[in-house]
Amino acid sequence: MELSRLPGFLLRRVLKSIVVVLAIVVCNFFLIHAAPGDPATVMAGQSGAADPAYMEQLRRQFGLDQPLTTQLWIYLKGVLQLDLGYSHRQQAGVAGLIADRLPATLLLTGAAFLIAIAGGVAMGALAARRVGTWADSVITVVALAFYATPLFWVGLMLVLLFSVTLEWLPGFGMSDPGLNATGLALALDVAKHLVLPAVTLGLFYLAVYARLTRATMLEVADQDFVKTARAKGVPEGRVLRAHILRNALLPVITFAGIQAGQLVGGSILVETVFAWPGIGRLAFEALLARDYGVLMGVFFVTSVVVVVFNLLTDLLYALVDPRVEVA
Repeated sequence: MELSRLPGFLLRRVLKSIVVVLAIVVCNFFLIHAAPGDPATVMAGQSGAADPAYMEQLRRQFGLDQPLTTQLWIYLKGVLQLDLGYSHRQQAGVAGLIADRLPATLLLTGAAFLIAIAGGVAMGALAARRVGTWADSVITVVALAFYATPLFWVGLMLVLLFSVTLEWLPGFGMSDPGLNATGLALALDVAKHLVLPAVTLGLFYLAVYARLTRATMLEVADQDFVKTARAKGVPEGRVLRAHILRNALLPVITFAGIQAGQLVGGSILVETVFAWPGIGRLAFEALLARDYGVLMGVFFVTSVVVVVFNLLTDLLYALVDPRVEVA
């Protein structure tokens, strides 16, 4: 990788990413507003005064009576200023609500990502090295089972086993209610609550990485440079690590870069099952309440996360394989 080309590459990618994010914002805006119902209907129903005059007053108060193009222009100006709007339901700024919930989601998805990558690559490498043996068959069956099993069912079974039956781990929330601990005690409590949701979210992607690693390692093992290394007497362990695994990781890195961003948006189900206070659960609550501002804010943040991870994946590609140029 030539460092002199890096600034120009980053500038071009950032400009393209801004265009992509703005296009996503516009699409999300029209898709959300195309759904039946509006926040005024929900708020009027909650207040018990759902007469037409009151609903018209609410629409006027929150700008919902203006044309969609005008509402879109106002929202885009706010996004460019990092102002994601106001939540009519929670009476708070959307940016503040997301900022409060985002660390919990990043903690959950980060832990799940590490579990999936470490476990998947290790299982895939073992299956490729023991191809055709009972170990390969067991890993393949386990990976397929993880891939085919719904996340919510896995989560509920883990809660039933480890929280209800064995009472080893807490099943819900991010920390014990009323806990006043700080420092290490708080970190340990959060870590205990993190185990079950992180494992639940990570198992599905672990299965994908295991299958992908196995397939790519078997493909690389048949290449001429691997046969040449073995013919020269290079130890098998070094052939596996330096020649096969390193080259086999390139497709895994590509897929991981895509999945890392999707984990943030895909955590909605897991956060709901485990009552984890992240942006996934915030989006689910906003959907039920027709809180358009929060929904669009969550979609905006997740799209930015996906774009950032894609950029990091391109840079990591160039570090793993020197033949890849950032230009």
